[in-house]
Amino acid sequence: MEVKLTAAGPHATSTTWSLPEVRNITQNRLLLHLFFWTVYVVFFGLLYGSYIDDYYNAFMVELVELPFKMALVYFNMYYLMPHYLLQKRYLEFFVYLLLLMGAIGALMQFVLLPFLIHPLFCPTTCTEDNLTFYRFVKNIVNINYVVAITAVIALLKNWYSHQQAARNLTQDKLEAELKVLKAQIHPHFLFNTLNSLYALTLKKADTAPEVVLKLSSLMDYMLYEANAAQVPLQKELEYIKNYIALERMRYGNRVEVRYTEVGNVAGRHIAPMLLLPFVENAFKHGVSTETTNAWVRIEVKVTGTQLTLLVENCKCGDRASNSTRDMASGIGLKNLQRRLELLYEGRYELEMEDEPESYAARLVLDLGEY
Repeated sequence: MEVKLTAAGPHATSTTWSLPEVRNITQNRLLLHLFFWTVYVVFFGLLYGSYIDDYYNAFMVELVELPFKMALVYFNMYYLMPHYLLQKRYLEFFVYLLLLMGAIGALMQFVLLPFLIHPLFCPTTCTEDNLTFYRFVKNIVNINYVVAITAVIALLKNWYSHQQAARNLTQDKLEAELKVLKAQIHPHFLFNTLNSLYALTLKKADTAPEVVLKLSSLMDYMLYEANAAQVPLQKELEYIKNYIALERMRYGNRVEVRYTEVGNVAGRHIAPMLLLPFVENAFKHGVSTETTNAWVRIEVKVTGTQLTLLVENCKCGDRASNSTRDMASGIGLKNLQRRLELLYEGRYELEMEDEPESYAARLVLDLGEY
């Protein structure tokens, strides 16, 4: 016999539980129930024993009444509550519960007390007054203690289970959305890089083999390392540098590219493929036309746990006037903002400046502790 459960979380995998593991959980559950009833008997035995100054009889009475109380408690927890209370059928629940408590109370009052408890445990202290209606009501109130305690425990457990299920469902939804967003980035990047390689091969450029080597390195990172939730910031920046090197080979002296990096990136981690769209957009829409005055500036600054990325590009040529188009739709700005909201909610600032002659994007990110 095997029970398959799927665990939720960032690194969740399908887990198979064998019969011994299920048995251990069941045993632990039985131990918890045994512990509860032991505590209950001890507490009320001591309480009533101190009241009548007879601990032996108090404990014996609690033990004799215990099976009836347990039957009422478990019937309430596993039948009445799931079928009526949790289904919001409140009136039916309380009517059935009161009828059941009355039946158990009557059984204890008019059967157990006169024929078992009275003759065996308290022949001198128990009197005929114990068979009055007042005593019957008092017994119902006594039963109500354990029913109320166990009902509260069951409701808290049910609430906690629903909260956990809701959190797991939300987490699964976020992870699925992140996978979709990352899946959009990968083919988009590959398509643009292959276009660059195609342009070089048309010109029979000597740098084409080097482009293939760089592209191979980028593909290795994109297909294998970028599948992790977090990657070292140093590797992410090396990935961007390789991409910049590819674009330098493609444009040659027609585009002035300046990349600066300040601060210590060692030990810092970041979500993969998060910074590339800024750089890619600068080349694709800012300097993709034939021009001799194009420029791209990329600045990376790390201060403590804070990363600042500034990407600026000129608007050179007619096509560059639409430099914000890709960042405003598709896998551009909307994709980036959604990933930032999912991964760094409340820990990032994103600013865009669209000037007549230039375009700039500035991202401030709190990397926190990995």
